[in-house]
Amino acid sequence: MKFDPWVFIKGALMGAADIVPGVSGGTIAFITGIYERLLNALNAILPALLAALKNRTLSGFWQKTDATFLLTLFFGIVLSAMSLAKLITYLLQAYPIHLWSAFFGLILASVYIVGREIERWNLGLVIIMLLGAFFAWALTSMSPSSIDQTLFNAFLSGFFAICAMVLPGISGSFILLILGTYAYILGAVKDFDLAVLCVFLLGCIVGILSIAKLLVWAFSRFRAQTLALLTGFMLGALNKVWPWKEVLSYRENRHGELVPLLESNILPVRYEELAQSSAHLGAAVVCMLISAVLVVLLSRLGAHKEKRSTKVV
Repeated sequence: MKFDPWVFIKGALMGAADIVPGVSGGTIAFITGIYERLLNALNAILPALLAALKNRTLSGFWQKTDATFLLTLFFGIVLSAMSLAKLITYLLQAYPIHLWSAFFGLILASVYIVGREIERWNLGLVIIMLLGAFFAWALTSMSPSSIDQTLFNAFLSGFFAICAMVLPGISGSFILLILGTYAYILGAVKDFDLAVLCVFLLGCIVGILSIAKLLVWAFSRFRAQTLALLTGFMLGALNKVWPWKEVLSYRENRHGELVPLLESNILPVRYEELAQSSAHLGAAVVCMLISAVLVVLLSRLGAHKEKRSTKVV
């Protein structure tokens, strides 16, 4: 039952990352050393709940599900997302190159962090990594679709978005953009549409329990292959956070403002030609390096703090 402020801080970092379309909280969970503990805790919820209902007692439920850890992490995520949303939005508008460069360095360093978990690489693992990279690259290059605004699609949106948030390198908010339900869900939040929100939340619950079970199974039987695939996901996600982009089309957000919809990656030199402004290449490289160094330090500190955490079995 003891509150762990370090877990709260990790949750806050995950919440800050989840605000940005293209950056996954799962990446932060991995580099801070709580990814497998999080999967274990989520995977234990349903069996522990069924056992509690069968025995008509909640005895042991809290310990089996590592509930203190989950609640502390959850509150860190929520409070961070609520408090930092405006700051992140401001930075994306005022200093986009600097912020995207920092996230680029973060994910690039995370590739190293996850990849080093594999003790011995071979050709098969490299192929799996490349397949994961291709999948994430293709996903982040997709044009947003438009689907009917139905409760069933709200459920699917919650299901796939939460699965993406758990996977390192894939952003849940970007999945909503791809599905064409980003504005739909935001509108439901704004209008407090309980029907849509409850169905969306149900999709999130089913999705997070399903992906946790799948990943725990994968880690227990194919650990090296799973790590290689997750490494590939993060490599492919670099496509989304490349700092210099050319806007191809726009969409209208919930405030009636035009924001980029489709973008293509370009070199800094090309960016200066199109934007008629500096590409801030030097500052961008510095932001990348600082972010990468912080990730490595955070990973080492997280590994030290979580050395007694439960391993996936």
